[in-house]
Amino acid sequence: MLLRRDRAMTAVSIVLDVAFHAGRGGTVPAGDIAERLGEARRGIEPVLQALSRAGLLGSTRGPKGGYRLGRAARDIRLSAVVEAVTGGAEAAEGEAVPVAPSPLQAAVTVPLWAELEAALMATLGELTVAELLRRAAAQGLRRPTPEALNFAI
Repeated sequence: MLLRRDRAMTAVSIVLDVAFHAGRGGTVPAGDIAERLGEARRGIEPVLQALSRAGLLGSTRGPKGGYRLGRAARDIRLSAVVEAVTGGAEAAEGEAVPVAPSPLQAAVTVPLWAELEAALMATLGELTVAELLRRAAAQGLRRPTPEALNFAI
């Protein structure tokens, strides 16, 4: 539902942040993600859990723990990210349809909102996390490089 866009946008931002900062085989701590997004860690935890349950993120516990992508960036569609945190079509079917206060709203506004929702999900279904990473690179954003290991004593 479009009205839940804050949660959906947070989910997309989290997945992009993990893809951008984790690199190959690395993890990103939840605290770092929250700080970069300007959110409280406890506020993004339910979103992180939903994304993990959906297999979009993997997690590692411990002092070096954090989150990583659960699949390749090219295999994660933004529609799957949004569905993971909004409940997807099943939740939409179970939601009570708001009663339109007037016949005009029932005949025009409610169907319009449904059309916009379908168009948005179709667009999100065409976009992948890899595409968002390409857009970041096109804007001149560089992914952080991991520090080289130093074996000097």
